[in-house]
Amino acid sequence: MSTQNFPLPDVGEGLTEAEIVAWKVAPGDTVAINDVICEIETAKSLVELPSPHAGVVGELLVEEGATVEVGTPIITFVTEEAVAAAPAAPAVPAADDGGGSVLVGYGSGGGATSRRKRPAERPVRSSVGVIAKPPIRKLARDLGVDLTAVTPTGADGEVTRDDVMKHASQASVFRNIETPEWGSVREETVPAPQAAPSGLARGLTVTRPSAAGDDRTESIPVKGVRKATSSAMVQSAYSAPHVTVWKEVDATRTMELVKRLKASPDYADIKVSPLLIMARAVIWAVRRTPMVNAAWIDTEAGAEIAVRHYVNLGIAAATPRGLLVPNIKDAQDLSMKELARALNRLTLTAREGKTPPADQQGGTITITNIGVFGMDAGTPIINPGEAGIVAMGTISQKPWVVDGEVRPRWVTTVAGSFDHRVIDGDGMSRFVADVASVLEEPALLVD
Repeated sequence: MSTQNFPLPDVGEGLTEAEIVAWKVAPGDTVAINDVICEIETAKSLVELPSPHAGVVGELLVEEGATVEVGTPIITFVTEEAVAAAPAAPAVPAADDGGGSVLVGYGSGGGATSRRKRPAERPVRSSVGVIAKPPIRKLARDLGVDLTAVTPTGADGEVTRDDVMKHASQASVFRNIETPEWGSVREETVPAPQAAPSGLARGLTVTRPSAAGDDRTESIPVKGVRKATSSAMVQSAYSAPHVTVWKEVDATRTMELVKRLKASPDYADIKVSPLLIMARAVIWAVRRTPMVNAAWIDTEAGAEIAVRHYVNLGIAAATPRGLLVPNIKDAQDLSMKELARALNRLTLTAREGKTPPADQQGGTITITNIGVFGMDAGTPIINPGEAGIVAMGTISQKPWVVDGEVRPRWVTTVAGSFDHRVIDGDGMSRFVADVASVLEEPALLVD
């Protein structure tokens, strides 16, 4: 049979391997150029892999869950000659309007292929009359949005991503201290099939009997984001001497500002949370203590410290794929509203698993919002290539002394870990104190 192999390509991240997460096609399917054939996961991101050919899928050469090196054949496409020679094959829908299935590579000199939308890409109308594409429906489910309550603005009454986000942002002022609810199970174990080729499991985990012969011990392969995260954290913890300082803060005025912004027509389509004020506070404090935004660099001539006069603000995001730290480039140049939009995009993209590699590179300082997990404080590990990381704890009402009287106030804790090779305790203490000052009095941002 005449077939053509398609090897796993280099997706431009400088990586050498990837995991086949999910196949989007099956043998016998007809595909057009750029149809998504599978999802692959690298150490940095989840990527949809488009087909470089138009034709009929022959064989899937790699099981879901398997990790393969770049250049390994993962799928075959059947050529036109093989299709014609196949006896009594079931009819398959043509990939183009001209009929007939033709295998076409990139840069073909033939006529342009008219690509049909695959069924998964077509908008779906539910029984209650809502028109929305499957990715938008998934987004709505993740954010807890009832699509029947959303006002559509797309063509032919279709609900768009912006429609869902705008509706999700219209929550109570206190939703800003929570992330959209996850499912009831944060992590799911999918049993591996009994006979997986080459011992590779199709699921996320592999359960093997312990040495005693029972099933009480579970073995989880370390790969993808978890492998990259563990390597980065070990590198950071054992190369940079970490020190952490923290301060308890009366954030009542921050909460009042957030409430006003959420009620403002200028922010009607933007989710506003205390993280926005925290981000502005960190940017403001970096300008006053630039060494916290620096980096230790080892060179052949000796070590040096690179002080960055810009802020690529990293936001640690807990996603279904693991910990990601995308960053907002040149955050120091953004207005409050622009920064809020950037945070919205960053958070949504991370939770969808669509964060591009470029957004995870070049960070200068990071914020981790451990308050969303109900934690008061912590000692975060510095992101490699940076000198400081700030943790924001949960915001809750506590008794607080104000003008000699005990009153209920919204209180949080700001903690900062720093690389003691780059910055000393007095500098980091000033920085954390500055961040705390802005949370206590956001008017300091007006200068």
